[in-house]
Amino acid sequence: MEKEIAIIGGGISGLIACKYSLSKGFKPIVFESKSGIGGVWAKTIKTCCLQSSKQDYQFSDFPWPHSVQDFPTQQQVMDYLNSYAKHFDLVKHIRFNHKVISIDYEGPSEEEMKSWSFWGGNGEAFSSKGKWNVEFQHTHTLFTQVWQVDFVMVCTGWASDVPNFPEFPVGKGPEVFHGEVIHSMDYYAMDHQYASHFIKDKRVTVIGFQKSALDIVMECATQNGIENPSRILYRTAQWHVSDDFPWGVPISYLYFNRFAELMVHKPGESFLLSLLATILSPLKWATAKFVESHIKHKHGLAKYGMVPKHGFYEQISSCLLTVLPHNFYDKVEEGSIILTKAPKFSFCKQGIIIDGQDQPLETDLVILATGFKGDQKLRDIFKSKSFQQCITTSLYRWVTELLDGKFKIPCIKDVEKDVKNWDKFKKKYAGAVYNKSCIAGVHIWYNDQLCKDMGWNPKRKKNILAELFEPYGPQDYVSP
Repeated sequence: MEKEIAIIGGGISGLIACKYSLSKGFKPIVFESKSGIGGVWAKTIKTCCLQSSKQDYQFSDFPWPHSVQDFPTQQQVMDYLNSYAKHFDLVKHIRFNHKVISIDYEGPSEEEMKSWSFWGGNGEAFSSKGKWNVEFQHTHTLFTQVWQVDFVMVCTGWASDVPNFPEFPVGKGPEVFHGEVIHSMDYYAMDHQYASHFIKDKRVTVIGFQKSALDIVMECATQNGIENPSRILYRTAQWHVSDDFPWGVPISYLYFNRFAELMVHKPGESFLLSLLATILSPLKWATAKFVESHIKHKHGLAKYGMVPKHGFYEQISSCLLTVLPHNFYDKVEEGSIILTKAPKFSFCKQGIIIDGQDQPLETDLVILATGFKGDQKLRDIFKSKSFQQCITTSLYRWVTELLDGKFKIPCIKDVEKDVKNWDKFKKKYAGAVYNKSCIAGVHIWYNDQLCKDMGWNPKRKKNILAELFEPYGPQDYVSP
């Protein structure tokens, strides 16, 4: 009997999961709460575009059109996703306007599951002992229904739906402010024309210093100019890049190849690799200083007091590397963007008070670009408390090979030990800016482990020199 796979979310991850599930002969059912595909790309601000080059942000088996520039716009990304869905005939498997309310595993008791040495009792994806119940609601009729499937992939992403709001003492939060306070999610949801009108002629303060914050404050500054300067409040200075060629050298050749990863200690490495990483560690340090010097020189960071205290490699290892909007520091120079460091702040009637200062920062509108509670969103979808503590990242192609029986999930204790080793590694290299799981600094090593699980040769290049020094990207992982 054909196995049914529930896929929650019709964004990039959901589309990939659907495509590879079909390729293995399964029957995928994609539950998408909105009326179309695209996930976070379906609705963004007017000026949003990719901060990675299109070569690094594409499906391995579906290249971008040659006519699209290196950093595609939001509309070009959506066109690309729609073309992918059409090419692989995925849309017919998607149930639009179907919001998943909860997921529950029906079968063994929680006590029995806790006693398992292997997931399902045997380490296989499918178990004869239980099924998954997916409860969903139609967003228009509000009719609810339960669908039973053999396997579930949660592809809802982290950066959406559940906004992260800073907490304030009583009497010092947004409720005392006489202006408006919204989250970046609310701003992104606005029609472009309405958003332009919403910020027009207002003194806007944006809280945050990552991509959303930078994009929004740039849009506000372009709209209002120096007459009503836009302010960005940040806690910590960050290494933001504006190009991929520090001092003319492609950054992918500095960080995204095997030789670069030889400089880094990796989970599960051999003694020889560990020794080599120790020997090459000064080169890793020198590479980071090379990139840092370019960023400091190009943007005059010292002039604005914006030189970070942490290193560039720590930034990469925390997945917090953000591309600056074009001419960002030109806007700072002309005075239409004001940079304000605020480790702690609160609200008052006129606007915002930074801890340690007496004078408030007067403002009309505050936009909180403070991220999302992605882990909470994933946990809340499970009914079982046990499953709420067992959230992992879906790896799409790797998962479909698991579903196809190419390998089994290791012993639960071994998995837990491996997770701890990876967490220790990530915290070591991300340092003070660690805030989430990130494998950016050793993505080739990580992908090697996945390739081995799937029975693929992890070496994807044509010769030893290319294997060592050429950057690795999506096109290197086309199915063999």
